[in-house]
Order: sequence, then structure tokens, then C-alpha cells
Amino acid sequence: MKRIGLTGGIGMGKSTATRGFRRARVRVFDADAAVHALQARGGRAVAPIAAAFPGSVVNGAVSREALRQAVLGKPEALRLLERIIHPLVRDMQRRFVARARRDGQRMVVFDIPLLFETRGGREFDLVIVVSAPAAVQRARVLARPGMTPERLSAILARQMPDAEKRRRADVVVRTGLSRHHADRAIRRIIRECRA
Repeated sequence: MKRIGLTGGIGMGKSTATRGFRRARVRVFDADAAVHALQARGGRAVAPIAAAFPGSVVNGAVSREALRQAVLGKPEALRLLERIIHPLVRDMQRRFVARARRDGQRMVVFDIPLLFETRGGREFDLVIVVSAPAAVQRARVLARPGMTPERLSAILARQMPDAEKRRRADVVVRTGLSRHHADRAIRRIIRECRA
């Protein structure tokens, strides 16, 4: 079974790429969705986060804003949060792969925004980076509810520069040209992986 890593900075078009894979009936593990599930009411990360960051859990779920404030500009606090979250996400990934294998899937995709920042991508057969011009990225992100230029700057400071991600990629999918162009590139990758 081929394991494909999909990454790219905020606003670069990972959602467009994952939709293309899902339309082709390729299973996608969404790391962000996994983190949200872990931090939701009843999630496995709620209790350890509550213990490590008092006041960050409200009504049985992690308050993303309270947690953001608890780690913002505090590298040690961020590392502690990562030590809680990353093993739980990796466990969810192992279960995802086991189910896909049982079901006879020939390939799976892992949508991991901070793939290079957290693991390097060595465990994948292919790493795809989605990329768009900086002006397109900025416009996309600032159009999101609640996003500010300051918050975008803080997020970008944690992410590896786009040029470095493209350099490390096996394949770069450009999403700033058109959705049709990106979809065509994804279909070509799927054909080549299935061949």
C-alpha cells in the first residue's frame, strides 16, 4: 500500500488537493481533524491538556483560543503540548492504516500541515507539497473568519518557508493557477501511483 504525505503552508490549497483524492475514492487521514477530535468533549487529549494547561478546558472540551493563549510565544509550552498531541495522532494514524490495509486499499493520503516541521516525511513513499504564490496565500487566509495579519504572521513563523517545502517535496502541486490545474495534477498523481 502506497503511503502519500500531503503538506503545505496555511492557505496553500491542501483542502482542494484532499478533495481531489477523496473524489477518486482514496482515503485521506486529516491530521487537523484528528487533533480536533482529540480535543473535543470526550477526546483522549482533554484530560492531559487540562492538567498541563489549567483553564484551557471549558465544558469538557479544549478551548482552542485559551490553549492558543497558553502556548503563544512560549516555545517550552508548545513543546509540552506537542508531546501530548503527537503520540495520540500517531496512534490514530496507525489505526487508519490498519483499517485501510484490511479493506484492500492500494494507497492512502496523510494530510499533515506541519509534516516537515514535525517528522520530515521519511515514512512516506511520496511527499506532495501544495503551493501558491505568497499574495494568493495571504488573500486566502485573511478571508477566513477571525483571521488577522498578526495571527497570520504568528502562524507563518512556525511553518517552514514554502520554498524549502517545495525543495524537499517529491511532487509540487501548484494551486494558485486554477482549481482545474490542481485537480488535473492530483488525477495524474493518482494514475501514476495506481499504475
